[in-house]
Amino acid sequence: MAQQIRTTSSSWMRGVATTLNEQGLDAAALFADVGLSIDDLDDCDRRWPTEALSRLWVLAAERSGNPDIGLAKLDAPRPDNYGVAGYAMMSSPTLLAGLTRLIRYMCLVSDAVTITLEQGNGGRWVRTDVFGGECPIPRQRYDYGVVNLLNLCRWMLDRRLTPLATRFSHAVPLSIASYNRAFQSPLEFDAPFNGFLVSDQDLACKLTTSAPELSAIHDRIADEALERLVKTDTAHRARTAIAKLLPDGSPLRSAIAAELGLSDRTFQRRLADEGLSFSDLVDDVRRELAQRHLADFRMTLTDIGYLLGYADQSTFFRASNRWFGESPGEYRSRVMGGHQQEIAAARLMRTARTSIG
Repeated sequence: MAQQIRTTSSSWMRGVATTLNEQGLDAAALFADVGLSIDDLDDCDRRWPTEALSRLWVLAAERSGNPDIGLAKLDAPRPDNYGVAGYAMMSSPTLLAGLTRLIRYMCLVSDAVTITLEQGNGGRWVRTDVFGGECPIPRQRYDYGVVNLLNLCRWMLDRRLTPLATRFSHAVPLSIASYNRAFQSPLEFDAPFNGFLVSDQDLACKLTTSAPELSAIHDRIADEALERLVKTDTAHRARTAIAKLLPDGSPLRSAIAAELGLSDRTFQRRLADEGLSFSDLVDDVRRELAQRHLADFRMTLTDIGYLLGYADQSTFFRASNRWFGESPGEYRSRVMGGHQQEIAAARLMRTARTSIG
């Protein structure tokens, strides 16, 4: 089955390379080890395979011996990491308006990442989701993305923004000291998603970077860049629309085309240009959603089957065996077993440290 290749911008990759070098690593060598050339960072229009970025973070953590490397350099926010999307965000009047603009243009930074605002207790969650493809997403990649965005918000406000809470989907690490320094908020691990909760008062605050006279210009430039990207990335927008409509059952191609403001014929042609069929795209979205939902033990298999748009559990079970070579329950047990081993190891390490202390 053909799967969409997700990509990340050169602006974001330059930020990663800078962070690795600042931590005493040889970024060029790390890039080469995962099949990338750091010299290509000079091409501002280049798009980088996102799975290689995951492998890069895994290798960086191994070479540095620092599992918290994604949280390094907390005092150095880099608005240029977001390219033109960052400029559109910075020129916004308030933090809420800035985040809304970033959501609109996020695929310019990476079409493997979606940012959403979800209602929370006293504010809104700034939620980050990453599609990893065949490569598991290392926690360093989530750490870097979440803290980078928080520090950008702090920089635009020109003050210390403290989240009401911060969540990570990965297991609790051996030490949470780096997380406490980075976020200075209540922490939750093994959470249903990754992100931080910003109060309504902070969201309404005016940005010190606000530039009303430049806002329309930045939007125009970002819109033009988005239009160029979308012409070769219809699948990215289609995936979001498919995920939205799946609970109502298998969506029709014409319905997704309408969601994108395209005719059915144009939509079909653009998918073909990207080497994809609509049925393959729907199946790929279901598979990635299944991976995410099955890792959340609070969701029942019946609920997951419904969210994937299956009319009965037997169809869901057959799809799971085709995707993963095992039933949904077996896949969940294997994934959760790995999480439990990490948690047990962390607890054992804490106990040992306490005893030594």
